[in-house]
Amino acid sequence: MRIAIQENLLPRGSLRDKFALAEKLGFEGIEIWGHNIEERLGEIMEIKQSFKVAVSTICSGYRGDLLGLEREERELAIRDIKVRLEAASKLEAVGVIVVPTFGKPKLPDPWPLYERIEEFERRLLIAELKELGKYADDVGAFILLEPLNRYETHFINRLEQAVDICNEVGIEHVKIMADFFHMNIEEASIPESLRRAGGYLHHIHLADSNRLAPGFGHTDFKGAFKALKEIDYRYFMAFECRIPRPIEESIRKSLAYLRSLM
Repeated sequence: MRIAIQENLLPRGSLRDKFALAEKLGFEGIEIWGHNIEERLGEIMEIKQSFKVAVSTICSGYRGDLLGLEREERELAIRDIKVRLEAASKLEAVGVIVVPTFGKPKLPDPWPLYERIEEFERRLLIAELKELGKYADDVGAFILLEPLNRYETHFINRLEQAVDICNEVGIEHVKIMADFFHMNIEEASIPESLRRAGGYLHHIHLADSNRLAPGFGHTDFKGAFKALKEIDYRYFMAFECRIPRPIEESIRKSLAYLRSLM
């Protein structure tokens, strides 16, 4: 298990400054925002050569909506995700974090073809992921499906739902990620959900129950880390949280807490 941090959580400065601070603090990776990745790719590739810190993952940043109302929205999302998958490959990152849709359904009522809108959305997403998954296989970067809590999306809230999608897609580079904040809301047992996800789990977002840095809330990280050891989890875990001030001191405290459990 390696610990990373999202670039925006490091105090302001140039990207080179952020890499240097991440290395100084003891992180092994940085999660890069996917916005404008085409314009930033050359700079990121150049900077990362100067540091031991790796690029762990690319976090979303694509336009459109895989489950959007208009075909143009869905096609735009597919094109943008492909661009980010190629960037992830060039950066030697694990992959690209993908949330199929935010909020409520955008598509019309599919009855009588389907009883529930989620059935229609599922068939659509599986078809899209088969196309994206083949591209991901070709470039060697993973699509990382992220379940969100019910207040942020109606679609895919738990790890087991994301695993079911992966099983039906049946492509090597379509996997899932887990976010402790969302799991704290949706999963009956975080350790058990991690165990059941097993080999499908290729990335993790770290946040405590209150979305602060780990150790500043009441999430049972000890039990969760025990489960991760049992499934031999070897990928990154990236801070995606709010960090109390003073930032560097809080980061060090949280890192020490996490490493004591690892």
